[in-house]
Amino acid sequence: MFQIKCLNPIAKVGLDNFSDQYTVTEEVQEADGILVRSASMHEMELPKRLLAVARAGAGVNNIPLDKCAEQGIVVFNTPGANANGVKELVLAGMLLAARDVVGGIEWVKSTKDDENIAKAAEKEKKNFAGTEIMGKKLGVIGLGAIGVKVANAAVALGMEVYGYDPYLSVNAAWNLSRSVKHVLNVDDIYAECDYITIHVPLMDATKGMINGEAIAKMKKGVNLLNFARDLLADEKAVLEGLQSGQIAHYVSDFPNPTTAGAPGCIVIPHLGASTEESEDNCAVMAVEELKDYLENGNIRNSVNYPACDMGVCAKAGRVAIFHKNIANMISKFTAVFGEKGINISDMTNKSRGEVAYTMLDVETALTEDIVKALESIDGVFRARIVK
Repeated sequence: MFQIKCLNPIAKVGLDNFSDQYTVTEEVQEADGILVRSASMHEMELPKRLLAVARAGAGVNNIPLDKCAEQGIVVFNTPGANANGVKELVLAGMLLAARDVVGGIEWVKSTKDDENIAKAAEKEKKNFAGTEIMGKKLGVIGLGAIGVKVANAAVALGMEVYGYDPYLSVNAAWNLSRSVKHVLNVDDIYAECDYITIHVPLMDATKGMINGEAIAKMKKGVNLLNFARDLLADEKAVLEGLQSGQIAHYVSDFPNPTTAGAPGCIVIPHLGASTEESEDNCAVMAVEELKDYLENGNIRNSVNYPACDMGVCAKAGRVAIFHKNIANMISKFTAVFGEKGINISDMTNKSRGEVAYTMLDVETALTEDIVKALESIDGVFRARIVK
């Protein structure tokens, strides 16, 4: 029986996919798996029995990834599950930047008591006139699940789309419209595009990538959209760009004291993935990832361990080992089984940076003394019997 703790509300359609092998617990210390959305886990004392954390969403800044890796705790996310919801809001953001819809709505509210409001609107509407996005140039920085959807949708709306991603995956390339111009230098997007939207993960290399130097390279009057992470932009430099007229609008999905209410900023209260469909999709995907790992040891969409899939174990036993990515580990593992006279029928080993993951199927039922022997090997973080 596996026990699951939900640190945030998780959509019922996802939780309903758990079989009677699972129970939802209120106690973190009893949890074999954790489902989380936005709750911060950095100050949390992770239970010794915890095997996995599944983030119902893409960003994992609220989870201590290295700490989890060192304890043999797999962290999953759900890339692409909320992509359509974010894509649709990005399109809305472009339209809000192109047409002063918000200003017009606020004017109507302020004039609601005027019995001649319809006549007044005909005179006032020129103050809210904008431009169409058809025919304009859009630059998409980051062509992952969301970026590809945004690029393709913008093509369908008649925009001229430029895409930049030095790490473009094969899957993304297959899904990307042929009409998108794939550029090899981000400066081309800065120089050419009327709208720029960012869809990259927040890492040391991307933090503050939209800075004063980048803004200076942009086309004057650019509309900048950030639905990825606020820290990707140096927002003080963005405000300076708005004041100088280099930037026409900054559309962000991340309210903070720097941008909230600032002239030229259209700030949305983090609604990108806040749709019923996105929350359902993320919950279902997170639950499926947890189940496949807890029941079979398979890892899919982990952010701190390599992908690994041996299907469903048809042998007497399966063991999973988390360890440092160093030489001679496999020979040490096989020696443990050899000493106990246990035959290995199948094995896989995958690595990711400084960590690695090994699974072995054996022809004898496993006992906890095997786990103890494996965990006594220098460089092993954790071993667990899957079956």
